[in-house]
Amino acid sequence: MALTKNFKETIMERVRTDPEYADALFEQGVQAMLDGDVDVGRSIVRDYINATIGFEALAKEVDKSPKSVMRMFSEKGNPNASNLFTVIRELQRFTKKQLQVSAVAA
Repeated sequence: MALTKNFKETIMERVRTDPEYADALFEQGVQAMLDGDVDVGRSIVRDYINATIGFEALAKEVDKSPKSVMRMFSEKGNPNASNLFTVIRELQRFTKKQLQVSAVAA
């Protein structure tokens, strides 16, 4: 199901005006990937990137072409772990937030 431009614009505006929401969106995207829902996680992180640093600036920071970084987070993207974690590291630097992984009993 394709999202309407209106919905995407609403998300982007909220990220730009609500730092807590922006942090939660980034965290949720990474958590979805860790939970095995990689497609959803990539989609959430893609929205986060579009609303914050943008793909051009992010690509420059991770020393990749913008098209390569965009492809990593596309619907058919399949980034390797090294590239994915490089992007997450840069997004943490950009946000000045450090994500932590903690173990919980299943």
